Amino acid sequence: MFDTLSENLGSIFDRLTRRGALSEAQVEEALGEIRKALLEADVALPVTRSFIDQVRPLAIGSAVLKSVTPGQQVIKIVNDALIDMLGAPAPLNFDAVPPVVVMMVGLQGSGKTTSTGKLAKFVTDNEKRKVLMASLDTQRPAAMQQLAVLGEQTGIATLPIVEGQSPVDIAKRAVQAGKLGGFDVVMLDTAGRTNADEALMAEMAAIEKAATPTETLLVADSLTGQEAVNIAAQFAARVALSGILLTRADGDGRGGAALSMRYVTGVPIKFLGVGEAIDKLEIFDPQRLANRILGMGDVVGLVEKAAETMDAEKAEKIAARMKKGQFTLDDMAAQLKQMQAMGGMSGVLGMLPSALLGGGKMKKQLASLNMDERELLRQAAIVSSMTRHERDNPKAMNASRKRRVAGGSGTSVQDVNKVLKMHRQMADMMKKMGKGGFPDLGAGMADMLGGGNMGAGAAGQMPQMPKLDPNNLPDLSKLAGDAPPDFLKGLGLPNNGPKKK
Repeated sequence: MFDTLSENLGSIFDRLTRRGALSEAQVEEALGEIRKALLEADVALPVTRSFIDQVRPLAIGSAVLKSVTPGQQVIKIVNDALIDMLGAPAPLNFDAVPPVVVMMVGLQGSGKTTSTGKLAKFVTDNEKRKVLMASLDTQRPAAMQQLAVLGEQTGIATLPIVEGQSPVDIAKRAVQAGKLGGFDVVMLDTAGRTNADEALMAEMAAIEKAATPTETLLVADSLTGQEAVNIAAQFAARVALSGILLTRADGDGRGGAALSMRYVTGVPIKFLGVGEAIDKLEIFDPQRLANRILGMGDVVGLVEKAAETMDAEKAEKIAARMKKGQFTLDDMAAQLKQMQAMGGMSGVLGMLPSALLGGGKMKKQLASLNMDERELLRQAAIVSSMTRHERDNPKAMNASRKRRVAGGSGTSVQDVNKVLKMHRQMADMMKKMGKGGFPDLGAGMADMLGGGNMGAGAAGQMPQMPKLDPNNLPDLSKLAGDAPPDFLKGLGLPNNGPKKK
């Protein structure tokens, strides 16, 4: 999501930052291009106008035009305006006499039932609340059974199905069952239609009156585009929406729905569905999303994802060997497995700041390589086909051993050579990091990717990425929060936080 908007804004800002000074005419030209980029990303026209009107007086002010870095000042103004438009983080409201009723509304096909299961699991795991799910969808065949199956998969209670009851009667029964069963939260999965007709709106209003929900969340498909604004406005006019849950936020849509719906309804976006799996639900963070749109990456999200998937004990052992200049094929396999758990190479690159990768142009080129994530599985199979001696001593891999490993892993000798080359390059990088240095990411990544699915000579055509000053890196330890203490080492990232005395 937002790939188109991010790419267009990135090219605009690249041109701005290359200029030593900006005139009012140049800023106006850039604002026109930003307006066009927003419209192409399916942001509604009224929302785009409001955004430009907010940015213009700040961007053409004397503080910017006379600034030493006017381009960077404009980027900051746009970033602040994006954050303001997306709104503040808004957690679920549990400040009510139990059970807290959460009503899920939206059109048919928007993903309400799946989102109900995801949110129920999120509340159970993260808020430690006892949840009861109830399906009020008497329109769609097997909708109630679908929610019951999700309940069985997640271990979350669902209201028993009673044939012939109306949605309002089911809502009343669910609230009563929640009280009698000692549930903290009751989630109501309502029915949808292909469009927001009067029958649907009347049904939602009747359920709202009967159940008096504390939270009413509009579930909307991120890929809907401009129509999402009309849908949001229709629901907001008939029920008291408290938030929005956007599904398929991991899709390749233009993302304008998120900006538009927040503006039109006046209610915050609370959650993003980022995958099909039941645990693929994220709390919406406006600042982090704005940073990703503007190519600033989401280092906090990357750190959190790493902390969730990393084996802290294994990371500590790898870090200790790295300090000694040791990095075996087993260590590399562990790193590849970690990368796969974090969404593959494309998932990691998407969360890194463009500046770290040498700008938006380099990030776009890396993304366009169409790296086959199954390559990670093939590489792991190759390492698994080696003996312990070979994994600890890659130099022992002669021609006959390579043929044996290739046969055992169902790959070719060329594939085995690529894995061995990648290991040598990673070992060199890890050795430098272990000694407190930070290697040239441009050369390292281009070389390693050049051994993969890039065309011949493609790595050499990539622009040079900047060398980073190891003494001037962000304090990643502060971003880590409650993450395991050694996960930064396991990622191969330096920790420049305060040194212990």
